[in-house]
Amino acid sequence: MPSQTSLSFIFGGPFAAAGQSAPASAPENSETRPDAARSLVQALGPGARALVERAFADIEGRALLDSHVHIIGMGTGGSGAYANPKLLTWKHPASHVKASLILKAAGVTDLALADEQYVGQLLKWAQEFPAPLALAILGFDYHYTKDGAKDLGKTEFYVPDEYIVRLAELHPGRMIPVVSIHPYAPDALERLDRCAKAGARLVKWLPNAQGMDPLDPDVDPFYQTMARHNMALLCHTGGETSVSSDAQRLGNPLRLRRPLDLGVAVIMAHVGNTGSNDDLDNPGKRASNFVLALRMLDDPRYRDRLYSDISMITGTSRNHRDIRILLERADLFPRLINGSDYPLPAVDVAVSPILLQFAGLITDEERRHLAEIRRKNPLLFDFVLKRTLKNPKTGVRFPASMFTLP
Repeated sequence: MPSQTSLSFIFGGPFAAAGQSAPASAPENSETRPDAARSLVQALGPGARALVERAFADIEGRALLDSHVHIIGMGTGGSGAYANPKLLTWKHPASHVKASLILKAAGVTDLALADEQYVGQLLKWAQEFPAPLALAILGFDYHYTKDGAKDLGKTEFYVPDEYIVRLAELHPGRMIPVVSIHPYAPDALERLDRCAKAGARLVKWLPNAQGMDPLDPDVDPFYQTMARHNMALLCHTGGETSVSSDAQRLGNPLRLRRPLDLGVAVIMAHVGNTGSNDDLDNPGKRASNFVLALRMLDDPRYRDRLYSDISMITGTSRNHRDIRILLERADLFPRLINGSDYPLPAVDVAVSPILLQFAGLITDEERRHLAEIRRKNPLLFDFVLKRTLKNPKTGVRFPASMFTLP
C-alpha cells in the first residue's frame, strides 16, 4: 500500500480508482471517447499532428492527470456556486472584462446556463485527449476574517464542496474532487469530516485571496484533523493576479512549514513561480517565491510529503527562466506533477507561447503548431506545450511520469 503522504495515495482515492480498471463504456455516459480523440487529431495539420503524437509517444496508454482544474459558475442548475456581482457589471470594468474573457474562453455563451456549459465544454475537451485524462477539480471557499466572519466583499467567486463532490460522483474516473475549506470558517472541522467521509483527499487554498494564513498556530486543529483523515493540502504559492488578492505575503512558500511539520502532505501550486516575499529565514531580506519554493523542496525533512504542481509556469506573467531551472532539476521530477490551472490556458492573454520561444524553450515552428492545437482544444494545448518545453542547453524535457496518474 502506498504511503499516505505519497502522490499515488493522494490521487488514488475512490474517484480515480473508479476509472482505472474499467472506463465507462455506455455511449451516453462514456468518459473516454477514442472517436473524439481521433477526429481531433485528424483535423490537425501534419505539423500539429506530429507534435501531439510526440507528446503522447511515451505515455504508452497510461492515464493522465491534470491536478489543477478550476470549476467556476454563477449558481445555475442548482450548483450553489457564487460570483461576485462586480464581475458582471461595467461599473467595475477590469473585473468585468476579466470575467467575460474567462467565460467566453471556457465555452459559456449563456449566463443562464453558465455552470452547465462550463462543465460540458471541459468534459468535451477532456474526451478529445488521445489517452484517459483525470481532472482534479477544485472547489473555492469564501474569504473569511480571522474571527470567522464571511466577507463577500473580498470573495470573487465561491464553489461549494457539495458541487465538487457531486460532479466527481457523476464522472468517476474523469473527475477527482478537491474541496476548499477555509480554516477560519466556524464549521471548518465538521466540513473536513464530512468531505473526508465523501472520499475527498485534497483541500485547496488560495491564501492571497481567501485570507487564511498557513503559518497561523490557530489553524493547528485544522491541520491535525486533515492529518487524521490523511488529507493533503493543495496550496497556492507565489503572487496572485488572476483572482483579486490583497495579502500577497500569504503566498510565501515558507509559510507551509507549519502543516508539513504537523504531518500534512502539501502540494505547492505553481512552484511559487511569480513575485517575491520576505525571507523568513533571513529577517530583513526578500527572495523570489520560486527560490523559496525550491528551498522547501530541497529540505530533507519534507521529501516524503512535499510536492509541487507546474500549473501556469508557462503563463504570460511568469518568469520563464524558472522553467529552465526546473528542467535542470531532474532530482525534483518525481515530486512535480502536471496541472493546467484551467480555464486560464484557454485565455489567449494568459499564456503567450511567443515569450517561451524568445526564452529558447520552444521553436518558432513548434509555436505555430501549438497555436493550431490551441484553437481546437486549449486543454490539449496546455498538455502538449508542457511536453514540448525543452532546456535549450541540454535538450531535456519534462518526463512522462509528471503527467500520468501516480
